[in-house]
Amino acid sequence: MSLDSITTSVDEAVSGFFEPIATWLGEVVFYSVPVAGTELPLIVAWLVIAGLVFTAWFGLVQVRKFRLAVDVVRGKYDEKGSAGEVNHFQALTAAVSGTVGLGNIAGVAVAVSIGGPGATFWMILCGLLGMATKFVEVTLGVKYREVHADGTVSGGPMHYLPKGLADRFGKNGKTLGKVLAVLASFMILFFGLFGGNLFQVNQSYAQLVSVTGGEDGLMGSSAGALFFGILIAALVGIVLLGGIRSIANVTSRLVPAMAGIYIVACLVVILVHVSALLAAIGTIIEGAFNPQGVAGGVIGALIIGFQRAAFSNEAGLGSAPIAHSAVKTKHPASEGLVALLEPFIDTVVICTMTALTIVIANPASWGEARKSNGESIGGVTITSDAFGTVMPWFPYILTVAVLLFAVSTVLTWGYYGLKAWTYLFGRTRGSELTFKVLYTLFAVAGSLLTLETLIGMADAVLFMLAVINIIGLYLLAPVVKRELNSFLEFVRARNAHEVIEGDGDDEDQESVKTTV
Repeated sequence: MSLDSITTSVDEAVSGFFEPIATWLGEVVFYSVPVAGTELPLIVAWLVIAGLVFTAWFGLVQVRKFRLAVDVVRGKYDEKGSAGEVNHFQALTAAVSGTVGLGNIAGVAVAVSIGGPGATFWMILCGLLGMATKFVEVTLGVKYREVHADGTVSGGPMHYLPKGLADRFGKNGKTLGKVLAVLASFMILFFGLFGGNLFQVNQSYAQLVSVTGGEDGLMGSSAGALFFGILIAALVGIVLLGGIRSIANVTSRLVPAMAGIYIVACLVVILVHVSALLAAIGTIIEGAFNPQGVAGGVIGALIIGFQRAAFSNEAGLGSAPIAHSAVKTKHPASEGLVALLEPFIDTVVICTMTALTIVIANPASWGEARKSNGESIGGVTITSDAFGTVMPWFPYILTVAVLLFAVSTVLTWGYYGLKAWTYLFGRTRGSELTFKVLYTLFAVAGSLLTLETLIGMADAVLFMLAVINIIGLYLLAPVVKRELNSFLEFVRARNAHEVIEGDGDDEDQESVKTTV
């Protein structure tokens, strides 16, 4: 029996078993209600409302404190002797690498096909709102993290939900928090294996095949797929063995490189079509308020834009605090401010660059996809064709970007999955090694199997986490307010030279529990 027939049999068997579960779960999590002739997924409304609430609650923190966030990333307010494993810049790049991925390339193309160019405007707005949500959850992640005896750090919703709810509501809050923490860990682990690993490898392999001659080309055979899977697994396994420090060292170089390559590629396309730039911007703005041929009109374009942004930057899902919690700081809100840059980079910059490139280049495949409501042609193909309008070899640049995005996402979700795994099964050397072996095997499987049913389930499971996580964020928002005021007082004192570098308020770290 050939490798192809084996993988086909496995795909069919897994899909047949899980399809009823995946269908039911998807219908529940992504339940939609009719609005102005289109469908609004309630989970998208849940995420957007959270962004609106926290934007108001913290007085446009994403605008007022944007410059301060950049200063923190630059190291202006670093303090010697702070607990943690990585600096602010490394924590940011590690988290960004988990959100910037194929969704920024393929997902945006589908969004502007279904929702028209105007979806871009609403996508940007949703990204700006998500900055406030990200600030809240990451501040809590650092506030309630655990610093272990060996100096390593664990954080995320599985830590701040039980500790934070216990702090605010006592014994009952602690019991509820523990239940939510276990659920959150399972959800993060499931998505990490299937969405953050297998899907990324599968899609990056598909793009590589498409530019190397297709199914009959160099990488089109099952042997080529196996080689690619083993190569990615080896790279990921080596980096994972080094923990967050190793991941941060890689992503702090990889993220700027991949973002730079992709943005430069977009700029080249835009500059070649520069005469169409103003018209494209006008089309986006006009399409936001007067869309043509979009189901639901303005509301339809808004929903598609919000959906793409919410799915892309993961604000409110509870994943990013895991990476940010490893930062070296004595003030949790300092990293919360750094984290609000994440949706800005992911959605406002990179997603917008993708959309603008497609609208300006206006490839034929985009026109065909718009006529079929985005269903006839894959998103990566549309973006690739947009690059191809400049030079035929430009899709190879896209392939490099896709590979870099995929590898960085696999790495970061490996770390997220590891933290969820150790919360559930213990932080022993054997437990950690078991997960790392399992995770690398999933990377190999990603090049051979599609497992579309499980990938669909993974998306639903991750967005279930958003329901749990955001309830916790609402209940713990007063804690975040105190942490922000504490850090702003520290900044004022530092700027007035009243604080000696290395000094810090130990009370800010009173909730940091040291464990073995």
